Amino acid sequence: MFILIGISADFDPVHKGHEKLIKEACKIADSEGKKVVVYLNKGFSANHAPFFVNFEARREMALALGADEVKSFEGLHHRLILSYSVPIRLQQMIDDGVTDYITSASISLDEIKSKAQKFIDEGNFVGMPKHYTNRNEIRWYALNEFLGSKLNFHVVKELNKSEYSGRLIRQSIIDNGMSIPSNIYKVLPKTTVEILEREIALGNVPGNRNWDEIYKRMNTYSRGNLEKIAYLNGKTINEIIKRRVYRDPESIWAVFRRSEYGPVMTRLAISSIEMNVSKKEVMDLMKSYEEKGVIPENQKVQKVIDRAWYVASMTDEGVSAREANDEFRSKNIAVDAPSTLEAGLNLTKFESKITKEGIATDLYVDKKGKISVQFKSEGKKIKTNLRLPAREVTYLRYIMDSHFIPVNGTIKKAKKGFKVMVTIG
Repeated sequence: MFILIGISADFDPVHKGHEKLIKEACKIADSEGKKVVVYLNKGFSANHAPFFVNFEARREMALALGADEVKSFEGLHHRLILSYSVPIRLQQMIDDGVTDYITSASISLDEIKSKAQKFIDEGNFVGMPKHYTNRNEIRWYALNEFLGSKLNFHVVKELNKSEYSGRLIRQSIIDNGMSIPSNIYKVLPKTTVEILEREIALGNVPGNRNWDEIYKRMNTYSRGNLEKIAYLNGKTINEIIKRRVYRDPESIWAVFRRSEYGPVMTRLAISSIEMNVSKKEVMDLMKSYEEKGVIPENQKVQKVIDRAWYVASMTDEGVSAREANDEFRSKNIAVDAPSTLEAGLNLTKFESKITKEGIATDLYVDKKGKISVQFKSEGKKIKTNLRLPAREVTYLRYIMDSHFIPVNGTIKKAKKGFKVMVTIG
C-alpha cells in the first residue's frame, strides 16, 4: 500500500489554481517520500452537474502537471448530497492508503478548524451555512475530524476566484463559440490548453445532460411515479404536473425555482430524474455505508425517520416544528417511530367491490396537498385520499418530503371495507 497525498476535485478543466495545488502537493510528497494521487469525480460533478470535460481528458490534464496517479469517485453525485458523499470519499481515500489531504482555500487552516468545530461537536454536517467562505473545505475538515482524524490536512492559498473559476472558464468558452478566448488562455496551463483544444475539436466538449429522458419523465410520469424519484417532494411534483409540457431546460429550472429549490438541489433533482434514481436506491446506498461506519450517527436513515416522528408528535401537542427539530438535534432523545401505518380509504361501492387485498399502491400528495393513494384493480385506476390522525398525517408528509426515504402501500382487508398498510423505509 502506497503512502499518498490526496487531492479530491472536479478539475473541470484544470486551471493554474489546480496546477499550484498539484505543485505544492508534489513538494510535500518529494520531501516525505510519498506519491500524489488526484481523486477526480466521475459521471457527475460534486455540484451534481454533467462535466464540461470528460474524465479521461481531465485525468490527462492532472497527470501532465505532475500527479503520480489519478483515481475516480463514481456513482455518488447524482445520488447523494455532499454531507453524505464527502465521508464516503474520505473513507475511500483512507482505505487506499492516503495519509495527507491537500486543498486550496482563501481562509487559513486555523479558521477552517474554528468554523468546523460546531459541526464536529453536533455530529451533523447537513446544511452548512451558505455565507461560509470555503464551506466545502470546512465540511471536509469537520468530517475528517469527526470520523477519527485519519488524514493530515494541508491548505494552499487559493488564487483569485474571480479569475480562476471553473464556471467562468467554461462559460467563456461556450460564449466564444467553443473556442478558448485570450483572457482564458492566461489562466490555463499550456498542457490543459492543448488537451482542451483537442477535445473540443473531437466534439467531446461540452458534456451534456440527456434532456430527452428528463423531458419524457417530467412530461409523462404520474404523481405516484414521480414520488418514487429521489429529491422530489410533494410541492415540487405538483408544480411539475401543473407546468407540463417541458421542451427546454429553462422551463424545468423555473419549476424548481417555484418550489424554492436552490441551484445545487435543483441540479441534484434534475440528475436524479435523468438517471431515474429512486428514493429506495439512495436509502439503500446510505444504509450500506452506515454498516461500514462511514455515515455520522445524526445523518443515519433511522435518525431521519425518528426525527420526523418526534417533530410530528410535538407539533400535535402545540410545539412549533422548529422548536421540536432543534430539541431533537440538541438532545439525545429516544424515539420509537412506527415503520408502518394503517390508513383508511374513501372508496365508492363500486371501488370497494373490485378492490382486493394485497394490491400494491402508490402514495402521492395531491394538488390540494392531501396525502393520497393510487392503485389498479380489474383494469380500473382508483385514486383516493388517505384517512389518518393528524399526527400520522404530519409524520407521513415529513417522510414523503425527506427526499430519500421511500413509502409503499399495500391494500389490506379491514372489518369494514379496506385499508392501506403504509410501510416507511
